[in-house]
Amino acid sequence: MNQSSQRPALLHPAWELLDPGCQPTSAPLPRLPTFTAAAKARVFITFVLCGVSALCNLAVLWAASGQRRRSRVHLLIVHLSVADLLVTFVVMPVDAAWNLTVQWLAGDLACRILMFLKLQAMYSCAFVTVVISLDRQWAVLHPLAVVTARRRNKALLVAAWTTSVLLSLPQIFLFHKVSITRPANFTQCTTRGSFSSRWQETAYNLLTFACLFLLPLALMVTCYTRIFLHISRRLARRRPSSGEPDLRRSRDNIPRARRRTLKMSIVIVLCFVLCWGPYYLLGLWYWFFPEHLEGKVSHSLTHILFIFGLFNTCADPLVYGLFTVRFRRGS
Repeated sequence: MNQSSQRPALLHPAWELLDPGCQPTSAPLPRLPTFTAAAKARVFITFVLCGVSALCNLAVLWAASGQRRRSRVHLLIVHLSVADLLVTFVVMPVDAAWNLTVQWLAGDLACRILMFLKLQAMYSCAFVTVVISLDRQWAVLHPLAVVTARRRNKALLVAAWTTSVLLSLPQIFLFHKVSITRPANFTQCTTRGSFSSRWQETAYNLLTFACLFLLPLALMVTCYTRIFLHISRRLARRRPSSGEPDLRRSRDNIPRARRRTLKMSIVIVLCFVLCWGPYYLLGLWYWFFPEHLEGKVSHSLTHILFIFGLFNTCADPLVYGLFTVRFRRGS
């Protein structure tokens, strides 16, 4: 790694990390990270996004608390806002502070707990977004099963939060504080020594990547593909025999409120994929071809992609506000 290498923002010692354990065994000394201009920009932007995300997501919770009659969509948006606030108050401050100090200064216990909370926050965002996709699928395919859908959503939300906690538990045992004395005294929060070989570390990173991005993406694509096919079949059946489309009937194929929430959920899913996709894919590239990444991709790019991923926590409440007409308390 070059001297600007940083820590893993979300996952494990991989491509953003200055981790002495990641250095080749033949390397005489690890090269320590420095507080580069790119890192300074990352800290500043992260704090700005933290403030914007906190303001927007708290506004969503405040608006939702004033709803006299809460739909199941409101419940899902509230849970998504809570998950985004976890990222806002855990992932963002920890990442910014870690870039400021360069090395880990918070102790071993904080290392383990914060790495657990960071991954749990990211899992919860991904899994709640999946629950929103499943809810939209049932709303379109089974519009009359309202009571069943409410119970199902509550059960899925419990499962989403529980699974995010369980999948993040290994962080507590893998991450720990490691100190070196050469070439200088330096302390880091890392998984160095937790894996006996590189393939075990890669397998764990790939499992996390699959659960955090690939599996949610596959479920979301499946849900909206089924929605698209269902709507296409209904439109084909309702088409007049004369061959001319009945625009009024096509427009009313899905009630207006349901169309709005469907569009909103699609945009939320697209924001998740577009914001986090490039960051995770670059990590995937490193895990399989680290020698191709070394020296060929500017480390500033990882800063940019991570910041772009954090923007997702700001985008979710903005999307909700754009698609909600009565976005004020008591409306």
